[in-house]
Amino acid sequence: MSLELTFNPDIQLTEMMRLRVQSLQQRGQKRQDGEHLLKSNEHVYRLDFSEQALHFTRWNIRMSAPGRLNIIATSQLWTPDLTHLMTRQLLEPTGLFWKTADDDLIQCYEADAQEFGERIAELAKVRKVMYFLFSFEDGLSPENIECSIEFQK
Repeated sequence: MSLELTFNPDIQLTEMMRLRVQSLQQRGQKRQDGEHLLKSNEHVYRLDFSEQALHFTRWNIRMSAPGRLNIIATSQLWTPDLTHLMTRQLLEPTGLFWKTADDDLIQCYEADAQEFGERIAELAKVRKVMYFLFSFEDGLSPENIECSIEFQK
């Protein structure tokens, strides 16, 4: 039986992380050693697991505009007080998907996307929620995408 889970934007967490960047800039302070500050083209998304025993099947990515989407999983279990995201908490491989203006097909690095999906399924065994950084490039924006991942239960 298959289960499709949609990546949902975590607007509140994205905003909190943007405020951290602003706060540091206003005070003229530097980031902590190894801290990853949210860039303007990065947004936090979350995946909520209703089941834990999953096997990755496929990615479902739809883009209504050309551009590049890089999805990076985090090992961080965020709490409401938002401990800072450290670079070491960004997992490899990432999911890189792109679409060109003259091609309707969405491209990706198959092996990395496969390994990335399998890693998410592995982490789902011990998590109910996972957080991701979505990096939008080359004209792509959150309004231009729909993104889900499919598993076998």
